Amino acid sequence: MSLTEHIQQHNARYVARFDRSTLALPPARRWAIVACMDARLTVEEVTGIATGDAHIIRNAGGLVTDDAIRSLVISTHLLGTNEFAIIEHTGCGMLTFEDEPVRRQIAERTGADTGDLRLFAFRDLEANLKEQVRRVAESPLLPTGIPVTGYVYAVETGKLRPVVSATTGAANVEREHASIR
Repeated sequence: MSLTEHIQQHNARYVARFDRSTLALPPARRWAIVACMDARLTVEEVTGIATGDAHIIRNAGGLVTDDAIRSLVISTHLLGTNEFAIIEHTGCGMLTFEDEPVRRQIAERTGADTGDLRLFAFRDLEANLKEQVRRVAESPLLPTGIPVTGYVYAVETGKLRPVVSATTGAANVEREHASIR
């Protein structure tokens, strides 16, 4: 069955039990989460939130790209979110390659110019997570005082481990959490 067929078949069941028409536009808990797009990570299940509780921004690696910052800016300034989390995970595919060889491979397959394509692969999960939290905390576009916590999700156990915390607008306030393995 194709994705399109699956969606069309299952949407009718969803519509029959749909009960979310009264949810407000702003997230109810005023939270925003940046997370990896990995299919093994279901953000709502891992964090215990429901539809309507938080904005969830996903991309390969759970990276705080310019577009993730754009989404956080809209989330805070227009929709009132006041706390952020970043979730990365063990076994991430972004740890398994380097940008340049993959860019070359894509160029060979497609004939497209991949010189400007940034994939943002990384080698150290915790160092990368700390960098993502730093990017949010130091963004001049976000209001001062928003707590930001970075977590590593263990795909092997389901455990979410806090690694680092910071606050937007405050320089060098990064706090590393005690390692709990």
